[in-house]
Amino acid sequence: MLSHIHPDNYDSQLATKQAAMQELFSEFSVPAPQVFRSEPLHYRLRAEFRVWHEGDDLYYIMFDQQTKQKFRVDQFAAASNIINQAMSALLDDIRDKDILRRKLFQVDFLSTLSGELLISLLYHKPLDEQWQAEARQLNERLNRLAEISIIGRARKQKEVIGKDYVTEVLNVDGQQFRYHQVENSFTQPNGGVNEKMLSWARAATKNIGGDLVELYCGNGNFSIALAENFDKVLATEISKSSVASAQINIADNAINNLTIIRMSSEEFSQAMNNERNFRRLEGLDLSQYGYQTVLVDPPRAGLDPDSVELVSRFDQILYISCNPHTLKDNLATLHKTHEIESFALFDQFPYTDHIECGMVLKRRK
Repeated sequence: MLSHIHPDNYDSQLATKQAAMQELFSEFSVPAPQVFRSEPLHYRLRAEFRVWHEGDDLYYIMFDQQTKQKFRVDQFAAASNIINQAMSALLDDIRDKDILRRKLFQVDFLSTLSGELLISLLYHKPLDEQWQAEARQLNERLNRLAEISIIGRARKQKEVIGKDYVTEVLNVDGQQFRYHQVENSFTQPNGGVNEKMLSWARAATKNIGGDLVELYCGNGNFSIALAENFDKVLATEISKSSVASAQINIADNAINNLTIIRMSSEEFSQAMNNERNFRRLEGLDLSQYGYQTVLVDPPRAGLDPDSVELVSRFDQILYISCNPHTLKDNLATLHKTHEIESFALFDQFPYTDHIECGMVLKRRK
């Protein structure tokens, strides 16, 4: 079922996606895209599998998107090498240990380019002290593979053996950036392509100067890497856990011109328009920022109409999109005031129909 994930298929699938994107955006006269390739194998840093119990055996399964039928997965060529090593090592270890295997229904893996791994075990049972003792021993045994932590999850319960986060180190333009990534929070799935995205964004904003506003900043993935290109950076994010990680990342990377506030793009628009006062903005004067450049990396739904109106006020827009179709919808409005200066394709999701887009839009003269 996973035979299509093969290096021999990589170039043709990427060419197909490139042609589809150029057709999709043809009405906007976009420039020829820069295309950023993925590694053809072991590119995903995240993976999750259901666990199937069959007599004394247990194994991972996935579901065919077309037929919805389950199929067995012993190795997953898309996932990082460390995930593949841990997949078999984990099941081999717990197969004869009733406390660890009983009512286990899912395993999630979060790895990093820097060599850390977080394994989340999801159960349909409470996790007692005996489970914790067994999990600590399991963690010690698995740590021969890498720096590994284990999290046990059950209804209204979370048990952490080690830590509930990993620290990613990305190499971008000869610099290293550290990122605190918490279990169950959003992170870029393809670390190698993420490094290329950050390099592209840094090049696109080099020598622009002024201040940067970023909406949907997550854990500061772009803000951290772009901060040196601007005088000040103001970033917004609604997720509490992502904001907490972003604050850690600001400190770890010694960034002194970046402020992150927890609010939605709609709330930020209201604050800019002096329509509402927010306690979260106490001590922060929004009028002290120059609103020339904005970066948006919205969810698959794209920008809502209010957010489109907000970003259209900026002279430069960097739009990172995980859904080209909602990007196209937003461009129908933004293209009236801005022209597309550059276009990039990032193959975050090889062997699927999905591709990440990047656009730089500048206000029409």
